[in-house]
Amino acid sequence: MSLDIYNKKRNFKDTPEPKAKKSIGAGGLIFVVQRHDASHLHYDFRLELNGVLKSWAIPKGPSMNPNDKRLAVMVEDHPLGYADFEGDIPEGNYGAGHVDIWDNGSYEPVDEKGEPMPENSFAKGLRAGSVKFVLKGKKLKGAFALVKFKEEGNNWLLIKHRDEYASEETYSSEDFAKKSSLNYTKAKSKQTKSR
Repeated sequence: MSLDIYNKKRNFKDTPEPKAKKSIGAGGLIFVVQRHDASHLHYDFRLELNGVLKSWAIPKGPSMNPNDKRLAVMVEDHPLGYADFEGDIPEGNYGAGHVDIWDNGSYEPVDEKGEPMPENSFAKGLRAGSVKFVLKGKKLKGAFALVKFKEEGNNWLLIKHRDEYASEETYSSEDFAKKSSLNYTKAKSKQTKSR
């Protein structure tokens, strides 16, 4: 996917989102998870790779429980500048709604044995439909995998590996959302009911 698709979907005179340009990260690979309360609440999971953020929409949000295999729908690449984006995308724009950073940090691509691997090998694995990585965030920590469904399309699964960070408890991303995010959702729900 290309940043051209990102740019074509947005009117930058009307949205505060950053205009797309390919750029080089400051060293080390980053990840970000953004809680996006748009027409449907979901979480956008983004991994830096080759100067862009590879992106997946996760309807139920990520989980630290290995039993939860979360649907992750691959969407268009986003610019690295999007990693800092929080705010409101106005009505009438693609993805209209409220965006907050839910978690962020760095990540490391790893091979089948959990050993670090170069970015170009990770990119090859992504094209083949299966990658493993270690997240170093505030909420998401440890080993994860993204595995593409065998059929055509953009559907993947985000899976937490069993490690010292894994939890067997029921895990809801909403339990860890910012209070301001939850307040936005409540206000939006009240507005919808009053119409």
